[in-house]
Amino acid sequence: MTTSRICLGCYSFGGGTEWMLDEAASAEIIEHAIDRGITFFDTANAYSGGNSERYLGNVLAEYDTDRMVVGTKVCFQMDEDNPNSKGLSRKALEQEVAASRDRLGLDTLDLLSIHRWDYDTPIEETLRTLDDMVRRNEVRYVGGSSMWAHQFAEAIYKADALGLERFATMQNHYNLAYREEEREMLPLCAKEGIGVTPWSPLARGYLARPHEEMSATTRGETDEHVDNRVEVYEHGAVCEINERVQELAAEKGVAMAQIALAWLLHKDWVDAPIVGTTSVEHVDAAVEALDISLSASEMAYLEEPYVPVPITAHE
Repeated sequence: MTTSRICLGCYSFGGGTEWMLDEAASAEIIEHAIDRGITFFDTANAYSGGNSERYLGNVLAEYDTDRMVVGTKVCFQMDEDNPNSKGLSRKALEQEVAASRDRLGLDTLDLLSIHRWDYDTPIEETLRTLDDMVRRNEVRYVGGSSMWAHQFAEAIYKADALGLERFATMQNHYNLAYREEEREMLPLCAKEGIGVTPWSPLARGYLARPHEEMSATTRGETDEHVDNRVEVYEHGAVCEINERVQELAAEKGVAMAQIALAWLLHKDWVDAPIVGTTSVEHVDAAVEALDISLSASEMAYLEEPYVPVPITAHE
């Protein structure tokens, strides 16, 4: 499967909060992304209760979907009154994937990822169900998302041992301010030929503006995940990384976000960062980051201040 080097993340589409976009604004960004050559889209059933999938599907219905690669994810609970609307059991997977396909208007999903590891379901049950979906042509490829490397290795090993569809991609938390995935997960993906599509490539905006301005956006003021980011990103070493991104962006006459994206795009084990946005200008900036060249010394300069931080986002 071939994709554009930028994946449009659709988490901000669906309304429901002050900073998420309604259908018209979402459609404008999706259409602009397609015009700029982006053909890879990432969403999830849990994004805005399914509205993200619905908005994306409504736009793509006007295009040749053979040119597009559409990925969605399942695991988180969709109905608080239905315990079978969460997890990766056969029942949960089959009913939630059917609902996602309906919202997206697709007979076949290009990529179905398990949003997190399900500790209540044997991985063999999940793998057999995913394999059945591929054989029924409901899904073309299956992928993983944030989990421990030993879990991903177990899933790959058992899929191979049982002759089942193996994971083709890993969607993990990885950016210039959070590099813990370099210890085990990314080497594992490189060894196994797994495609890597990192989420939060701009550290939820932390790498897109000076660190002292983090509350300057509507999302920064209202999103609880951004509040959590302070613990993950804002410590001395990462503040220095932020300042070095500022410095290099000023030298090259580009935006900080473009330097952060360019750093990821220069990493051999990264295939397509998932870039979420609320404006067409951000789409343009992401596409233009493809043309930014960073030397080995500039890469090293950006990386040098990094220190280990606690693992996050696997639960």
